[in-house]
Amino acid sequence: MPDSPVAPPPEYLKIPSAARVWNYWLGGKDHYEVDRAAGRAVEAAYPQIVTLARRSRQFLIRAVRLLAGELGVRQFLDIGTGLPTMLNTHEVAQSIAPDCRVVYVDNDPIVLAHARALLTNTTPEGVTTYVDADVRDIETIVSDARNVLNFNEPIAVMFLGILGYVPDHDEARSIVTRVMDAVAPGSYLLVRHNTDSGAAVREAADRYAESGADPYHLRTVAQLHELFSGLELVEPGLVPVELWRPDEPGPGNAAEHTGDHGGLARKPISPGA
Repeated sequence: MPDSPVAPPPEYLKIPSAARVWNYWLGGKDHYEVDRAAGRAVEAAYPQIVTLARRSRQFLIRAVRLLAGELGVRQFLDIGTGLPTMLNTHEVAQSIAPDCRVVYVDNDPIVLAHARALLTNTTPEGVTTYVDADVRDIETIVSDARNVLNFNEPIAVMFLGILGYVPDHDEARSIVTRVMDAVAPGSYLLVRHNTDSGAAVREAADRYAESGADPYHLRTVAQLHELFSGLELVEPGLVPVELWRPDEPGPGNAAEHTGDHGGLARKPISPGA
């Protein structure tokens, strides 16, 4: 049983939570038996899921380091943050630029309870806060984020895994477009999403849905490229996460490709702006 800051409602012990199952795969402690059972069902069909989860965290760390470092971003909007774990967005960003402002978005009450208890500024200059909203509620997300972030300055918008819980691809594209329309030119979009890479991952997605958890909808690489329409992809583009600016380049990084893809793109600045 996790060391939760609050006692969960009884129904939370009966239905797997995406955030808690993910925490289980990451080796965390914030999950219940119902979550572990769902996680094991997926692992039985797709043992690479644990590798995927851990590589996804490394992808986040590398991308945020680039954004806060070389690219000079000081504002982050992390939509679908999940449960706090090691090296969260604000910790990585504020370790590089102490004045970074980070807004996390989620609508799972347990995630929000953990966030309020555990996600605090790592520097006096920085700001870390949370918005209680569904990924589809862009109006609330943008409105509440404006209380902390300056939408006239570049913002790094992050959708790491969350878009897989949006069943309709056109709706997922619309969500991304609406957020990116709201942020300033020079802002960035960071996306990570698992792809339909074979029978094993499709079987894993089916088992995950059968567990009672919200289904995860796999997409093709071509569909993921559509999420970046009108934006300028940063090298190396949309690629398997283990090949996205790895800390240790080499052929070994592709030896166990999980199908998980990630990419970073910049909203163009109009000529003469």
